[in-house]
Order: sequence, then structure tokens, then C-alpha cells
Amino acid sequence: MAIKVGMVSLGCSKNQVDAEIILAKLRERGYQIHTDSGTCDVVIVNTCGFIESAKQESIENILEFCTLKKEGRIKVIVVTGCLAERYQQEMAKEIPEADVILGIGSNDEICDAIEKALNGEKVYSFGPKENLPLEGERIISNLPFFAYLKIAEGCDNRCTYCAIPMIRGRYRSREMDNIVAEAQHLADHGVTEINVIAQDTTRYGMDLYGKPMLAELLRRLAKIENLHWIRVLYTYPDYINDELLELIASEEKIVKYLDIPLQHCNGKVLREMNRRGDRASLTALIGRIREKVPGIIIRTTMIAGFPGETEEEFTELCEFVQEMKFERLGCFPYSAEENTPAGEREDQVDPEVRYRRAELIMEIQMEIMAQQNEQLVDTDVEVVVEGYDRYASSYFGRTAADAPDIDGKIFFMCGHKLAIGQYLPVHVDDVLDYDLIGSAE
Repeated sequence: MAIKVGMVSLGCSKNQVDAEIILAKLRERGYQIHTDSGTCDVVIVNTCGFIESAKQESIENILEFCTLKKEGRIKVIVVTGCLAERYQQEMAKEIPEADVILGIGSNDEICDAIEKALNGEKVYSFGPKENLPLEGERIISNLPFFAYLKIAEGCDNRCTYCAIPMIRGRYRSREMDNIVAEAQHLADHGVTEINVIAQDTTRYGMDLYGKPMLAELLRRLAKIENLHWIRVLYTYPDYINDELLELIASEEKIVKYLDIPLQHCNGKVLREMNRRGDRASLTALIGRIREKVPGIIIRTTMIAGFPGETEEEFTELCEFVQEMKFERLGCFPYSAEENTPAGEREDQVDPEVRYRRAELIMEIQMEIMAQQNEQLVDTDVEVVVEGYDRYASSYFGRTAADAPDIDGKIFFMCGHKLAIGQYLPVHVDDVLDYDLIGSAE
């Protein structure tokens, strides 16, 4: 009888792509992939180790499966991903119930490691980060009509609060031909929405081709016949150039949406984060983007309570958010990470102050989004169908202004049956917090 394997993948979409490559390798080896991890012989926890809350979620998931293993319901527990990479020896020592612990550079070994574990061996392997597979067959683990397309791995930006370079290594781009071939393969198998991702998508190609090549890559992706929406996430403000903006404005398949994690607006705070710019330069950048791409949706993230952030600097951030009126925004309380320059500073802001500041930013943003959503009432928007809510007796989906997993949805009535992944016009009738209410013919 085939061994049943389940996976819980935590954290970001980049980690999800790694998980999908792992699942395809397991299927090829003859393992049965199941969605209900608690009923499987082998459970893989693909962990996140980015910030404290994510680490805690990863540990809680591992311990939950350790309990099931003690009860005899699971044979093997495998831990992979960022937490395993970041805390290699600590994981092996603190969680002896884990049979296999693999760093990201050992993902290719997972099939052999599981076989050894089923025969009673413990397997701990931490290969070079550069060995992380960036390509290969994938089992898409979300709704079948959309996929994340990872174009690079690692990061060279060295923001002082961030552990990603030590976890994921140096920035390394994939060959453009390989990316385009993967996108074509996805489109041939029913994917109509591609979300382009990396730690920093705008740096794409610098290491391989000596210059930013994101615009050229998008131009080639837009030629793939069956793709309907192409969305770009995680763009770094320094590399957003006119070529990229003009392409977004002119190419119908590229949705008018840019994700630009700004983190702050105060020049001193940004310098201490090892980021560039200040309120004036960022205001000018947002103005230029909106001028070049009329109607663009700009999503950003902010960090509240960075070490040494004064009340005046936080007030400036509040004013900036209020003034810019970003269409989408998330604000996170600063998380002090081990072995990062910011985490070792002595002028840490009190955790309660950090959380309150983040809440204040989100309160400002909620008012902004409420006003913007009100302007959509009595207009028609294109929507992709994601499912049907039996309790609300309505379909739900997303507009081009909403990225999967992180943005809002639209709930709408329709008099006939719709298919998952279908695109159709929906009339916006009302607003509910971050979401829209509508109707379709």
C-alpha cells in the first residue's frame, strides 16, 4: 500500500512554491499526497521563520503533529523550510520527535530522507542554501486557476531588521527562458492568473544579465496566450523605472497593481533600516507611478515601532499614510529578530507601543479603504470566481485590484451556475469593511 503524505506549508507564497516542488517530487516517487495531514503516515511541516509570530505558528503546528505521533496516528514528522534552515541544531535538540529536519538546501533529499525515517533512522541535513531547487514540476496547492511564479531566490538588500539573507542566501535570478517555459506550462494546464514573486522582483536579472530585466520578462509573459492576469508583487522602490511603469500601463494582461513594501517614510528611520529615501522622495515616487499608470492599485507594508522610532517619526508615518491614500496597506509591529543589526539595538520600543502604533496605522487605512470602496458602488468590475458560500448563498471572488490571500474579496449573487476560475463582470452594490457586495447577471 502506498505511503500517504500530507503537508502543512506556512508563511509566504515563496515558501509555498518550494512546497509545491517538494510535493511533485514525492508524487513522482510514488507517495500518495493527501490534504488531511492528520490522517497521513508522513506529515511535512514546511515552516516559516521570518518573524516571531510566524516562528510560533510553525512550532505550534509541529507540536500538534508530535502529539498525533505519540498517539500512533502518524509515523514520521518532517520539518523543512525557513525555521529548519535558521535554527538547525536547536530544532534537532528541542524537538526530538521530528524524524527528519531538512534545511532549504536539502529539499532535493526529501524522498530518500522519508524512506530512511520510515525504517527508523533520524535524518538531519543542511546543504548549501544555493542548492535549493528553484525549478521543476509543481503540484499547485491553491485554487487551480492561479499560481505564483518565483523568478528569483534570496536577497541582497540587507535591511537591518530582516533575517531573510541569512536564511535564504544571496539573490539569485532564474534564467528567463526557464521562467517563461514554466509560465507556459502553467497556462497550458489551466492557470489564467500568474503572480510574479521574489524577495525583490525589481532586482530580477541584475546578477545574470547585469541590469534589471523584470520589464523584459513581463513582456514575454504577456505573450502567453491563455494568461488573463499577470500581477507583480514585492517590488523594491529603488528599481521601479519608467520602462516598467510604461509596460504596466500599456499591456492589457498586466494588471494595474504594484506591491511596494516601503516600511516607513522618515529618512532617519529608513537609513537605520538600511533602506534609501525619505518622505519627499517616496511621495514623488508614488506620484510618478500614479501619473504613468492611471488608476493603478498600490499596495504597501509599513513597520511600526522600529528601534528608536520617536513619537514625532511615528506621527510623520501617520501623516504620510493619510496623505498617500494607498489603495492597499498592511502595518506590522516591529519584530526584533536574533542576529540582525536592529534586533541587537538597545533602544527597542516597548512591545505594547509597537502594537498600538500598528493598530493606529491600520485604523487610518480602514477609513481610507472605506472611502475608496464607496466610490466603486454602482460601477461594474471584472471578477474571477473563487467559490460559493453556502451559508451566505452567494459566490465570492476577486477583482484585478486584489491579490490572492492578502487583499479583499467581492461577494455577489448570480442567477445561474458559475465555474471556479471564470471571469465575469459584476455590479458593485454595497461595501462591507474591506470587501465588496455585488450582483451579476
